[in-house]
Amino acid sequence: MRPTLTLETTAYTIEQLARMPQAQIALAGRSNVGKSSLVNALAGRKALAKVSSTPGKTRSVNYYHVDPDGFYVVDLPGYGYARCSQQERQKWGELLEKYLVECSSLKALAVLLDCRLPPQKLDVHLTAFAQAHGIPLLPVLTKADKCTQRERSERQQEWAALLRGVKPIITSSKSRQGVDGLWAALRLAAGLPEEQGAQTSPDQSLA
Repeated sequence: MRPTLTLETTAYTIEQLARMPQAQIALAGRSNVGKSSLVNALAGRKALAKVSSTPGKTRSVNYYHVDPDGFYVVDLPGYGYARCSQQERQKWGELLEKYLVECSSLKALAVLLDCRLPPQKLDVHLTAFAQAHGIPLLPVLTKADKCTQRERSERQQEWAALLRGVKPIITSSKSRQGVDGLWAALRLAAGLPEEQGAQTSPDQSLA
């Protein structure tokens, strides 16, 4: 049975960040990487997370409770949106950094990466920041339906070279490619036992 997601609380400021003992897996990515669409695909719902044609829709830290597993998927503000003010970008950056550094129950950071693009500077900086702070990384390629199999494979190899051999999971919110495998990886990262027959290998999405 696939887990369900429920939005439990939201934080707009550093002071509002929730402190809870349950395991948390954070989702981070550029403002146009399709993060809200992937949250909806994970939930199996169309409008749990608000999707907009305007990048930068997620401006808060959103805590989604995973039932029945009991951990949290935490949607962080998108970064790299050039049309917002410098002050607002700085505010989001401070909120993201504060969460990543001080959340004691953070088990992994799922970094969402656009399958259509070679590694981008901001994404590389975020993964390096996580590695420097000892945060386990779960790289996820999004929008796989917009790329050929060869392009997806090349992107996997590029990121694996940057992430010490860790290959990204390939996903598509539109076709649901890789969504079950991502759920399995999230559960493992949260410390839950692997389900028998679960497809956790990122290469299986290339078959």
